[in-house]
Amino acid sequence: MGTTETEFEAKILDIEPERIRALLAGAGAEHVAERFQRRYVYDIPGRPGAWVRLRDTGSEVTLCVKEIRSEAIDGVSETETAVGDFDVTDALLGKLGYRPKAYQENRRSSWRLGGAAVEIDEWPLIPPYLEVEGESAAHVYATVAALGLPLSDLTSENTRRVYHRYGIDIERIARLTFG
Repeated sequence: MGTTETEFEAKILDIEPERIRALLAGAGAEHVAERFQRRYVYDIPGRPGAWVRLRDTGSEVTLCVKEIRSEAIDGVSETETAVGDFDVTDALLGKLGYRPKAYQENRRSSWRLGGAAVEIDEWPLIPPYLEVEGESAAHVYATVAALGLPLSDLTSENTRRVYHRYGIDIERIARLTFG
């Protein structure tokens, strides 16, 4: 079953993962999983600011269309559904004329706190960051406050903009891997 919804998420960049894990444990967060994720990203012709993402989280494979409406905490809409197989779905998209512009990997430590998804993300070439996704902007802010982290550290920048902060144009990297 698929869903379309507005994402309410924000990041805190350049974190110390072990410190964040300790804060999460101290706040009573539930550790969900450690994941290695891989994804293909495909442009949608004629639709700047929108793309298709095929992602394997290690426990499920999803196909998603993301659309940026603004740089605000609620500036991205996402339509997502589970699919059966990563490679078969990539082949199917290829038959529809889609070619991945990039293959990307990251590591994610997933937690739940007060109903919010809290992720410690590690991507190649940049420092780790914290991502908090909630039911509303207020929910995101309350979760960050519950961890004792300053709201002033929050950014709603997408991954492309985060890489740009470190002088890296992720759009030019066809294979973003740890190896």
